[in-house]
Amino acid sequence: MGKFTPMNYRLKNAIVLSLPVQILLVSWITRYPEVIENYYSLGIYPYISAVLRWLYGWIPFSLGDILYTLLLLVTGRYLYLHWLEIRTKPLSFLRDLLVVFSIAYFSFHLLWGLNYYRQPLSKTLGLRNSYTTEELTAFTAVLTEKTNELQAKLSEADSIQVVVPFKRQEIFEMVSSDYRPLPTEFPEFEYSNPSVKGSLYSLALTYMGYGGYLNPFTLEAQVNQKIPMSRFPVVSCHEIAHQLGYAAENEANFIGYLAALNQGDPRLRYSALSYALGYCLSELRALDEELFEEAYSRVNPGIKKDYEELSAFWKAYENPLEPIFKLTFNAFLKANNQAAGIRSYNLVVALLVAYHEESPL
Repeated sequence: MGKFTPMNYRLKNAIVLSLPVQILLVSWITRYPEVIENYYSLGIYPYISAVLRWLYGWIPFSLGDILYTLLLLVTGRYLYLHWLEIRTKPLSFLRDLLVVFSIAYFSFHLLWGLNYYRQPLSKTLGLRNSYTTEELTAFTAVLTEKTNELQAKLSEADSIQVVVPFKRQEIFEMVSSDYRPLPTEFPEFEYSNPSVKGSLYSLALTYMGYGGYLNPFTLEAQVNQKIPMSRFPVVSCHEIAHQLGYAAENEANFIGYLAALNQGDPRLRYSALSYALGYCLSELRALDEELFEEAYSRVNPGIKKDYEELSAFWKAYENPLEPIFKLTFNAFLKANNQAAGIRSYNLVVALLVAYHEESPL
């Protein structure tokens, strides 16, 4: 790290000492979701997001992935060059680590992370956040009918998979230019200066079991370029939802579904319907295996082939490290106000049932 003046040491110490203060402040402010909703999520965050999308959206590759790569290389180089110093002065090294962590903690919450603690979307939209088995069964039947109808129309046979003929970049442009999850009276869903990109780490994401992620420091929406095309449009819409400030996974699922459903191209709408149907069938299976079997028997073979393709895709990349990545992400979500962890993705079903109760398909 080189030699440092007393001012350098004082600055480092100040940054380290600010960390517990930051943690206390975040812990305190998160008790007031209405304040976060009004003054952060709907207040300063839209400006932060718009500025970062304007700054980085035009770059054709993922700047965030490049920065992560550089950070990894710089860290490796530092450890290699200063290993003896680290061993002889471990407290000094620990302080340097805490400096980095303190800056990252501050940046994460300022640029995006406080969105984890905003008001639930169900409260904002006035939707119930629960459902009965009977309600889920009825909605799954309607969803199956609509998905079957669109699939058969697009494929000209109920046994053939829907083909999405677009390139991935074309899908990014389509969903970005017409992102309409809800009617115009909800300006918080307006999307301009798009910044949606294929991740440079798509292979790594696949081995980790992820379809995409939002970089919380550059606010670039990153999508795994290897996932099957039947999922690609709705996953792209999901990551844009994160970009708009909806951090909870069930809410990003819901907004992403509606955004894809309201697309002009029917193949993108099919991606949304089959996505939602998959979640509803999964929940029905968890509640009642017999009801699931009955519901699944009504699904067109062409749609089932999509599900089988998706399952085979993830199975082909299973590896011993994947459970560790999942446990880490599960812990991250729980630490950021998502008590259900990875299971929170499936909580989208409550939003789907409640929303379509008021706005039928």
